[in-house]
Amino acid sequence: MGLRELLIPQERIFFQLLEQESKNVLAGALAFNDLVQNFDQLADKRDKIKDIEHQGDNIVHSIYDRLIKTFITPIDREDISKLASLYDDVLDYIYAAVNRLYLYEISSPTEPMRRFTELVVKSVQEIDFAFASIHKIKAPEIESRIIEVDRLENEADVVLNEAVADLFKTNDAISIIKLKEIYELMETITDKCEDVVQVIRDIILEYS
Repeated sequence: MGLRELLIPQERIFFQLLEQESKNVLAGALAFNDLVQNFDQLADKRDKIKDIEHQGDNIVHSIYDRLIKTFITPIDREDISKLASLYDDVLDYIYAAVNRLYLYEISSPTEPMRRFTELVVKSVQEIDFAFASIHKIKAPEIESRIIEVDRLENEADVVLNEAVADLFKTNDAISIIKLKEIYELMETITDKCEDVVQVIRDIILEYS
């Protein structure tokens, strides 16, 4: 039985909840990008992203609750749990980066920050398309989305390496410490996105 046949019958609620979580992650990524690209009202924007993170937690709890109560799931329950958890990690790291920007009183965004948030949005958009369409399109099309997320993560690695190298050309030790931590958090978001698509890839390979 293929993945398409598995998604049509009972317990489609798991995919509805995961798609809901994916839309919530996308909202968080877009809010993150807006905060960095339009660097104003940081406290309010941080609170907005915290609210999105809380909503993500609620969705994850609903998924776990369903898993406990459901005997038969449309795909392996471990895969469902992984997807829910990894989506949540993406939001957690987005909020962590935003919180550092606020707590460290960063006065203006740097070019690497702008590049990181753009890469995060692109990565999450690819994941959202791949997952929301997992039961509608052919595996090769989803694979192309997965490959793009891999490429974006590699690009984020380059941004991180170049940004940290530039930091150590300066003499402001405190600024180096603050910005290096923020850059590493931002790059980690793309790592988490790559983790998500690896699980999607495993599901496609197993059920298509």
